[in-house]
Amino acid sequence: MEESELLKKRKEKIDSLKTEGIDLYPNDVKVKDTTEDILSRFSEMDHDQLAQVEERFNLAGRIMAIRDFGKASFISLQDRKGRIQGYIHKQIIGEASFQLFKKLDVGDIIYIEGKIFRTRTGELTIEAGQLRLLSKAIRTLPEKWHGLTDIETRYRQRHLDLIANPKVKEVFYKRSKIIQLVRRFMEDRDFLEVETPMMQPKAGGAVARPFKTYHNALGMDFYLRIAPELYLKRLVTGGMERVYEINRNFRNEGISTFHNPEFTMMEFYQAYATYEDLMTMTEDLFVFIARNLLGGLSFPYQGRQIDLTPPWKRISVKDAIVKNCNIDPSNLENLTQAAACARAMRIEIKDTDPLGKVIMAIFDEAVEASLVQPTFITHYPVEVSPLSRKNAVDSALTDRFELYICGKEIANAFSELNDPVDQRDRFMMQLRDREAGNEEAHEMDEDYIRTLEYAMPPTAGEGIGIDRLVMLLTDSASIRDVILFPHMRTKEEGGH
Repeated sequence: MEESELLKKRKEKIDSLKTEGIDLYPNDVKVKDTTEDILSRFSEMDHDQLAQVEERFNLAGRIMAIRDFGKASFISLQDRKGRIQGYIHKQIIGEASFQLFKKLDVGDIIYIEGKIFRTRTGELTIEAGQLRLLSKAIRTLPEKWHGLTDIETRYRQRHLDLIANPKVKEVFYKRSKIIQLVRRFMEDRDFLEVETPMMQPKAGGAVARPFKTYHNALGMDFYLRIAPELYLKRLVTGGMERVYEINRNFRNEGISTFHNPEFTMMEFYQAYATYEDLMTMTEDLFVFIARNLLGGLSFPYQGRQIDLTPPWKRISVKDAIVKNCNIDPSNLENLTQAAACARAMRIEIKDTDPLGKVIMAIFDEAVEASLVQPTFITHYPVEVSPLSRKNAVDSALTDRFELYICGKEIANAFSELNDPVDQRDRFMMQLRDREAGNEEAHEMDEDYIRTLEYAMPPTAGEGIGIDRLVMLLTDSASIRDVILFPHMRTKEEGGH
């Protein structure tokens, strides 16, 4: 039946119910039980044991299926915790309530109260002694028998996705649990959770293109933050030696299975620590979350088995390139030779790119995808690390790592640059990059440099992509599967 015809029939039912004086949207019901409560308590009891249970239960939820047998019907009732079968019989529920039930549809939200029993097929069921309509659905659920499968509809109308696909709801329950575990881990290590501005006069803390807005009262431009880093380090300078923020960041960049313009990160800073300390801490954090969420350290992700058992592999950017590409290490010490290697591998680089950027172009194209098991990639070039401390042995490199799992960056950390003179030089290098056309290059931030001139203690900091962590631990292929309302082009603007 076409949707317009179904909608017409639904509206006819609604008119009939209104004529009978039925309140279609009451708000006076108190619910004490959930499907999970009942199933967990009584799933092991047989028919005879259940017959001895005198307690009555009440539930509210959405009708997901109706099997009509004339004077009796079975329904599937779904609440926030799951589904349970309901039994509606004319003799038990009464004529008036049964006639009301006959006008109900899949998608309606109802309240039932009654005792529990087990059917001849062995299914735990609640026998309705009372039934009330709580909210009448005008529109029919799409694909109501098979679950919602259209990807575009799932993302655009997440409410339908959550109704039709119980596994989707489970992903977001796990997401919430992961964030709770992160907070517990950080609190146990004496980190203070803080909040920093989402609108900033300078777009800083990362190499990324920002969203720009304008504040009328102040008469000035602001940027949605690309990272909270510079504000968190101001707090460290002020004596808050261990701080973290679970924050929303905004980057005016492309959309893919691993990128959304608005995303969640956990960023933290610890005084008197190094990037090497944070590698161990990162291992501890992931182990803590996996054990509490999954019960172990080995789990599947998109057909691959991932093992979080520490210690994780640690290898420098250059060594990873040499190992994966069979390049002579000396070729990575000279711009001309490194550029020749990149072009021989058909990797796109610019004539103006410095050595560090050429090295990272080779790494991104030829190495990144091979890093399946947890791997710390260390010692990034200074040209791509404007806020990182230079390595004491090789000043062309920084004390920085990125964590890769399944070929994707999950975390980024470094020993912080706290020398204001060096920081100014790095900002100047970024400004030259901006003048050359790189809109993602870091701006000069005089206020932050002034902060460093008051002396920031030696510090290490890290950002962990919460969305990507949730993807990993829920076996989700796309970042859109772990963000409730991912950004998409609207249909009016050419979306599908």
